[in-house]
Amino acid sequence: MGSTVYHSTFIAVAEDCPVSGAEEPPVSAKGPTIATLQYELIEQHPYEFTSDDVLFEVYAIRQGIPADERSAAREAFFAKDQPCLRSSPLGKRYGWGTHHDADGRVALVPVGSDQYEALSADPALKQLKAMRSKRA
Repeated sequence: MGSTVYHSTFIAVAEDCPVSGAEEPPVSAKGPTIATLQYELIEQHPYEFTSDDVLFEVYAIRQGIPADERSAAREAFFAKDQPCLRSSPLGKRYGWGTHHDADGRVALVPVGSDQYEALSADPALKQLKAMRSKRA
């Protein structure tokens, strides 16, 4: 099973992120977007879920997978490589960094905040950036 979990890592916003301050992803008329679901899960449960948990839960919600089928569905989901949170719209578009603790649990960190500045300068953390939206 593949994993997207980072440990002791800070993922800063993408170099081409269009906002200077973090924004809550807007709610779509068609229903919750991937960004909205990721935001809600992580914001409401900081340092509770790993990125694998978040990515699968968003997938399960969007696919309408019943609770009793989720274990098998999760195994099938991670049988293929999955994009990690570096490709999330939270870091690419909405100005949210992600801090992954030593146990791989994730929390959101708004760009421009004191916490963001401290984590992005912390030499004890692996430093990564969210993926750019456009090719250089």
